[in-house]
Amino acid sequence: MKNVVPRPYGPVVLRALFPLTCPGCGAPGAPVCEGCTARLLRPPAAPPPTGIDAWWAAFAYEGVARELVARVKYRNVRAVVPWLADAMVASAPRRVDSLAVVTWAPTSRERRRRRGFDPAELLARAVARRLGARVVGVLDRLPGPAQTGLAAADRRRGPRFVARRRAPGTVLLVDDVATTGATLAAAAVALRAAGARVVVASTAARTPPPS
Repeated sequence: MKNVVPRPYGPVVLRALFPLTCPGCGAPGAPVCEGCTARLLRPPAAPPPTGIDAWWAAFAYEGVARELVARVKYRNVRAVVPWLADAMVASAPRRVDSLAVVTWAPTSRERRRRRGFDPAELLARAVARRLGARVVGVLDRLPGPAQTGLAAADRRRGPRFVARRRAPGTVLLVDDVATTGATLAAAAVALRAAGARVVVASTAARTPPPS
């Protein structure tokens, strides 16, 4: 008997097996419904981290936006990625079409192996497609603890990155979420050491400061 299940699974099959629901109200059919999209909060103002020439984020990392990032980062819900990438490009304070290369702040090899993917890479590739830019993996992350759950002082020490190839002169650095900006700053150090002269950053979300 022929195998009647399509391989690889197409979007119609995936939507039937894993239907999208809005994390705010549970409405089916889209990553976020129009009503909940209208209530998403803009990110708090923050200066770019050291080594980053400009930094923008699409949303504040709370409520519905937090759940959207979690669906990508921890549950591999890839249907959310195009929606977040659209928002990241739309939130840019200036035109970024001229940027030649997009890269990302990678997770460690161990965490990538355990998850089977890198959420920052998924976002970077989606953002690059929308900008018509090349996407290049420039950095490797050295072993160390994840930033999630660390106190602010520990976060500021940041992860460590090394470049595995020469970096282009101008780079758009993508990550999923930033709190203190330490990951972006550490990635910028490695990019500049590898030849980058201008490093701008875009994250899907930015954590609000403690109230």
